[in-house]
Amino acid sequence: MTKDGDLQDLSLGPEQIKNARKRALISILLNVFLALLKGYFGYVTNSKALLSDAIHSATDVVASMATFLGIWAANKKHPSFPYGLYKAETLATLVSSMAILFAGFEIAKSALQGPELVPDVEKAIPVTIFCLVVTLVFGLLQVRAGKRLGRPALVADGKDYLTDSLSTAIVLFSLVGSYFGYQLDRIGAFAVAAFVFRSGGALFLAALRELLDAAIDRETEREIIEFVESHPLITRVKRVYSRGAGGRIIIDMDVAMKTRSHQVADKVADELEAKIVEKYPQVVFARIRPHFERPSRLVRISPVEGPGGPLSEHLAGAPWFMKEIIDPKSGEIKERQFLENPYKDAPRRKGYLVGKWLLGLKPDEVVVKNRHGGTAEALLEEAGVEIKTVGDDRAGAPSEGSD
Repeated sequence: MTKDGDLQDLSLGPEQIKNARKRALISILLNVFLALLKGYFGYVTNSKALLSDAIHSATDVVASMATFLGIWAANKKHPSFPYGLYKAETLATLVSSMAILFAGFEIAKSALQGPELVPDVEKAIPVTIFCLVVTLVFGLLQVRAGKRLGRPALVADGKDYLTDSLSTAIVLFSLVGSYFGYQLDRIGAFAVAAFVFRSGGALFLAALRELLDAAIDRETEREIIEFVESHPLITRVKRVYSRGAGGRIIIDMDVAMKTRSHQVADKVADELEAKIVEKYPQVVFARIRPHFERPSRLVRISPVEGPGGPLSEHLAGAPWFMKEIIDPKSGEIKERQFLENPYKDAPRRKGYLVGKWLLGLKPDEVVVKNRHGGTAEALLEEAGVEIKTVGDDRAGAPSEGSD
């Protein structure tokens, strides 16, 4: 997700790629048409503002061509680029922004030069209204399609059209003013230049950040960190390196785990890497490096018949669970809490539901009366939680009347 609205890097099929290229090509042809239309009527009606808008549309042709080439290159594979040519679209966005900034300069220069002429508003206004409607509608459709297809360059192109519609609206305002006797044509041209500079500058800075491997937005990064830290064996995320470009995310994490077993640590890391990519489609590569860190506390869960009651015969069917926080050095119980089993009466998949719920409590060990090998036990063991029976060394057990 980006600040501009949940861009997703969907795994594009041939039809989706073809659709993105088709939209970029239509954008090029439409910009050529608009530039010629505005330029011709700006010339014959003596409207500096409309001529300035024509210059904007003409430079948009270059920007749209960059978008088309960026989409084409981004899906190419090459051994020298193991992550793919995903930055090609960022380069296209950079070119688009530079074209927009150049347009702003040309518009401002055009407004300063030459005498103040009275435009033929009766001819200029209908053409300006037509161009306004076309750019506004196509811009909204292009942004929507870019987000749906996960194509940032299409989104940038759509926003360029929306900027064009704003500048065209200013042209229309200045022409209406001229119709009522107010000479606003030159002012309208300057206003168009200001809008264009603002839009081009924002796109330029965004593209530059991506090319310099800026970190992804903090909200998305925090969400991924919380997802990783929800695993029962993860104590914390020690550090994270992330970067994003072209709607894709690459993330590298160092995490602290509560297990000394390299086999368990590698298994958990591999599973989390796969789950991150599955949960966040815009992530194209995730790497997790585990480090052992001695926990400051030990979480023990025991199935019981009730608060202060004995151990239950079954794990998933236990009416209550006792959660204990233990000092790992002294073995002293620092805190004890009784939790009612929310799924004890579940008609189906009870073991799965209870197992998932217990994992959310992030236990280090679970003490049971007898091992039955059910689904709940399997889920806990798979996540690296140690399952102990009452007879095991160091396995605590509640006694009658414990509080």
